[in-house]
Amino acid sequence: MSQAFEMLKNINKQNWKHILGQFIKFGIIGVSNTLISTAVYYIFIWINTELYMVGNVIGWIVSVLNSFYWNNRFVFKNSEFSWWKKLLRTYIAYGGSFIVGSLLLALQISVIGISAWLAPWINMVITIPLNFILNKFWAFKA
Repeated sequence: MSQAFEMLKNINKQNWKHILGQFIKFGIIGVSNTLISTAVYYIFIWINTELYMVGNVIGWIVSVLNSFYWNNRFVFKNSEFSWWKKLLRTYIAYGGSFIVGSLLLALQISVIGISAWLAPWINMVITIPLNFILNKFWAFKA
């Protein structure tokens, strides 16, 4: 992670434009990921609110696969890794932010008392930038 921040400090203006373009594309794909994972999550809590973590896990699995497919095709096209290595690294990268998001989710719902319907939206402020940095500089190295 510190290596990624060091790389960010050494980027010239032209590369910043490229990275900004990638971040915008990543964000567009992220909207579809959010819709997928949130739909799965809400289906589970609609069935029973105590299933919020099950819905969170299954929604994450499906949305990361969606993310890998579209990011591999349109955002980080020039990666040096094979598709299976990128897929594995994508799940590991998203796994890190998933753990952070899940801990926040449990804290927000169980301790703070934030609605199970609202908490996932709050977490995106942290997990979206974290996912972009991990995917760009580690999973795809693009």
